[in-house]
Amino acid sequence: MPPEIGDDIMTTTTPAAPPPHPLAAAAGAPPALGVARRCFTVAEYYAMGRAGILSADDRVELLDGELIQMPPIGDWHNGKVNWLNHRLAPLGLAQRAIVQTQGPLRLDYRSEPQPDLMLLRFRADFYQSGKPTPADVLLLIEVSDTTAAYDQGPKLAAYARAGIPEVWLVSRNDRRITAATKPAEGAYTVMRHFTAGDAIAPRAFPDLALPVDGIIGG
Repeated sequence: MPPEIGDDIMTTTTPAAPPPHPLAAAAGAPPALGVARRCFTVAEYYAMGRAGILSADDRVELLDGELIQMPPIGDWHNGKVNWLNHRLAPLGLAQRAIVQTQGPLRLDYRSEPQPDLMLLRFRADFYQSGKPTPADVLLLIEVSDTTAAYDQGPKLAAYARAGIPEVWLVSRNDRRITAATKPAEGAYTVMRHFTAGDAIAPRAFPDLALPVDGIIGG
């Protein structure tokens, strides 16, 4: 816990800050704290599940080595994922892609988030022999209501570093969809915004246009 604010702040002399821990920068901890953050690997993440430290009921995902506690899925969020799944299902029926909802994506050895929806390259085993990786993703969609800052910040940056070609951010608060494309050097170089009255289509399937009103409405 951070130190509490009190009268000691009024003293005229301030002790010198300790030098940064040599591992602090590598672990991503703020240098001023002088401590290293304990990051987890995907293997350790699954070991915690087998050991009972994490259960199937825990709403967590692993991003950049950190366990992120996710809020419960609300009705609006759940409804939009279902709507998108329904409208994108024809791709799966035609074996043009696999539609995966709220399943794991192995970004690297320290990250395995669970995007709301993905269009994956079609595979006859439906990824039973291994989880999808960035090379398998044609489109990734995050529906944001209570998690907008996380989805638009650390999560989007992780997707860009991994080379995910297209990400849609469905924002309830902004009433729009942001399509992020052309990742380069850890960031998306093209950001397009779609609002009510527009239509949006995956770059991989330009023939499948979806009404933005249906996605953000309600």
